[in-house]
Amino acid sequence: MTAAQDGAVIAAARRMSHGEQLARTARLYPGRVAFQFEEQHRTYAELDERVTRLARALAARGVGRGDRVAVFMQNRLELVEAYFAACRLGAITVPVNFRLVADEVAYILGDAEAAALLVDHDLAATAAAVRPRVPSLRTVIATGGAETTPGLDAEPYERLIAGASAEPLVIDVPESDAAFLMYTSGTTGRPKGAVLTHHNLVTNSVNCAMTQGIRDPDEVWLSGLPLFHIGGLNGILFHLLVGGRSIITRSGSFDAREVVDLIERERVTGCYFVPTQWKAICELPGLRQRDLALRRISWGASVAPPSVLQAMADSFPGVPTFNMFGQTEMSSVTCVLRGEDTIRKMGSVGTPIINVEARIVDAEMNDVPVGEIGEIVYRGPTVMREYWRNPEATAEAFTGGWFHSGDLCRMDDDGFITVVDRAKDMIVSGGENIYCAEVEAAIDAHPKVAEVAVVGVPHETWVETPRAVVVPVDPADPPTLEEIVEHFRTRLASYKKPTSLVVLDELPRTASGKVQKFRLRTAHTAVADA
Repeated sequence: MTAAQDGAVIAAARRMSHGEQLARTARLYPGRVAFQFEEQHRTYAELDERVTRLARALAARGVGRGDRVAVFMQNRLELVEAYFAACRLGAITVPVNFRLVADEVAYILGDAEAAALLVDHDLAATAAAVRPRVPSLRTVIATGGAETTPGLDAEPYERLIAGASAEPLVIDVPESDAAFLMYTSGTTGRPKGAVLTHHNLVTNSVNCAMTQGIRDPDEVWLSGLPLFHIGGLNGILFHLLVGGRSIITRSGSFDAREVVDLIERERVTGCYFVPTQWKAICELPGLRQRDLALRRISWGASVAPPSVLQAMADSFPGVPTFNMFGQTEMSSVTCVLRGEDTIRKMGSVGTPIINVEARIVDAEMNDVPVGEIGEIVYRGPTVMREYWRNPEATAEAFTGGWFHSGDLCRMDDDGFITVVDRAKDMIVSGGENIYCAEVEAAIDAHPKVAEVAVVGVPHETWVETPRAVVVPVDPADPPTLEEIVEHFRTRLASYKKPTSLVVLDELPRTASGKVQKFRLRTAHTAVADA
C-alpha cells in the first residue's frame, strides 16, 4: 500500500456518517430492536441489511454521491430505511412534508433536481401529478402497493430490496458532504433548502445525547413529530448512537390515550411532543396512576403556555423536562431549558447547548445589553453549510460571520434566553412553521382580493393560527373566509390556511409603503375561534 493509499484508509477510518453509524451499531447490537412501527419491528442487523440492499438498488439506477434522493412518505419503517440508504451512498436525502400539495412538492423536487423519489401509497396520486414536472427525476420507488398508481411509473420497493445484494457496501463519505437537504418555508413565499452535512447531524446527535444523559442501549424513544421534520429526524438519530429503540408513530393520528397506553406498554424512557399534544396528555384522567418508565420528557417546536408547563410538572413529578429549542438551519437544537429550570425560568428557551455559541446583537452586530432585545445569532459545528443554490440568501444569513436566526430575543442576568418575536414573520401553529409571506402569496391570487396581510392570532388548541386581513377589489362584494379557504386548497397545505378573516378598506402602511403589521397585530389579533 502506498503512502497516499495508507493516508486515505486512515482518513476513512476517522469518518462518521449516520450511514456508517448504523453499521457500527448493528455490529454492537445486532439482535436489538432498532425501530418499531405498530406491529412491525426491525433489529439493527435487519435494518442494516435492508439499508445496504436499498442503497445498492439505488446505485444500480445511477444514484451516487451528491445526487438528491427525495423521500415523500408518511411515518413508516421504509422512510427510515430510505434515509439511511441515501446516507450510506453519500447521496443527499430530501425529506418532503407529506401535507404539501402537488405545486409545493413539484417546486421542492425541481429546485433540488431530485434524481430519485421514494413514495408511499397514501401520497402516490400527488407524486404521479408531480412526476412529469420534474425532468431530473429518473427513478421512482413506491411502497405499500403505490407502484400501481396510474402515471407514477414506479418500481416496487420490496422487489428492489429482495433483488439487491446484501454484501456490505463501504463508501467513504466525508463528514463535510451534504447529508440532508431540509426545505424551510421562506419569507419571500418560496422555501429554501438548508444543506446539513454529516458532521452537522452527528455533532447535533452527540449534543442531544449528552445534554439529556442518554448513554445506554435500553433507551426507548417515542416522538410525536413527523419524520420529515428536523426534530423528528434528530430524535431517532441520537438514539441510534447508543443502540436504543425508536418507536415510530403513525402520521396525523395523535390520540392522547393511545399514546400514553403505548408509553406504558413499551416502557418508553423518553418522549417528545409539541405543547398542544402535551396539553391533551396531561388532561387524561388517571395519568398519575399509570406505571410509566419515563426518565425524561421533552417539548419544543412552539411556545408552551405556562398552564401547559405547570401541568407537565404536576403530571410527571420527578421526571426531568427538557425544552429543546432551535431551527432547521442549526441541525437543529441551539438552546435547552433543563428540568430544574422549567418553572423557575418559565417562558425561557434556556441556555445554549454544548457546541453552540450564541450572541444577541443589534443591526450592527454589537452585543445588546442584558435585558434588551436583539437578534440571536449562532456559530458552531451544527450550523448548516449553506442554502441550496442560493448564494444571496446564504450571504445574508451569515452576515458578520455568524448565522442569523431571525429570532428576536433577550437574555437575563443568569444567561437564560427568551424569544420575544420573530423577525422572519413566522407563525407556529401546533408545532408547524407557517410563514406569512407564503400564505399571503396564495391568498393574493384570489380574484376578490386587492391586498392581503397575514398575522398570527392566539388559539386555544394550536397556540397560534393565521388570520387574513384583506382589502377587497369590490367593497360591496368582499371575499368570505369559505371562498378564501376553497381557493387556498390546491395552493398550499391545509395547516397553513387562515382560520379567520378581517376585511378593511385599506392596510396601514409606512411612508415608504410597507405594511405596518404591528398595527394589525394590535387591532386584529384577538383570540381565534377554537
